[in-house]
Amino acid sequence: MFAEAQGGVVAVVRQERARRTRRLILEAAASVFDEFGYERATIGEVVSRAGVTRGAVYFHFASKRDLARGVVEEQFGQDGVPERSCKLQEFVDTGMVVAHLMPRDPLLSAGARLSLGQDLSDDLGGGAIRTWIDRTEALLVAAGQRGELLPHVVPADTAWVITAAWTGVQIQSQKLSGRADLEQRVSGLFQHLMPSIAVPGVLGSLQMGPDRGAQVVAEAAAGRSAPHGGEESTDARAGTAERVAAGL
Repeated sequence: MFAEAQGGVVAVVRQERARRTRRLILEAAASVFDEFGYERATIGEVVSRAGVTRGAVYFHFASKRDLARGVVEEQFGQDGVPERSCKLQEFVDTGMVVAHLMPRDPLLSAGARLSLGQDLSDDLGGGAIRTWIDRTEALLVAAGQRGELLPHVVPADTAWVITAAWTGVQIQSQKLSGRADLEQRVSGLFQHLMPSIAVPGVLGSLQMGPDRGAQVVAEAAAGRSAPHGGEESTDARAGTAERVAAGL
């Protein structure tokens, strides 16, 4: 019985270490892809920045292309926007949080570069763009179900247009200011576009200022650090497992 329990603890430790190593590799790869682009990026540089072995990289990712795909996919879990009863506010929050994080988070920045660049085929970059459109459409559909949209709004069409506009703002901000004004420009985009889709009662309540992304990020961080009824976090459980496995 004890041997089985100890074996289970060791398995938890290994899984957590593998998760952390994978994340470390992705973060290093993101910084490399963001700096050099796909073609000039090398696995060797990723290994150096991650501080892992080449074997560790290939254990998690079969090739540089697979590694790039991992970076692109990881960007979709970066925003962490709290769910809102007002879906148009959640929609705005998503765009503003990404605008806040993109100059600060290589995973988002590299994900955008890889998705929009010409050095990867359409099945990688095109898929990422489609995912952003689908996420936007889902929020707009939910907003429509709550009566937040003007009658003429077709969520699928609006999602396509707004995603394209956001992408254009991001590219132009990158070219002209290195994204230093991205939050201001995305705020301006929402202030121009939302009157054409939101009912007046909702429009007047929307928070769309340039500092909205920072506010939501702080809110999400506070929520993650708050106690959750005594539940133990994954990292805490892994730390306990490591101590048990070591006989402490």
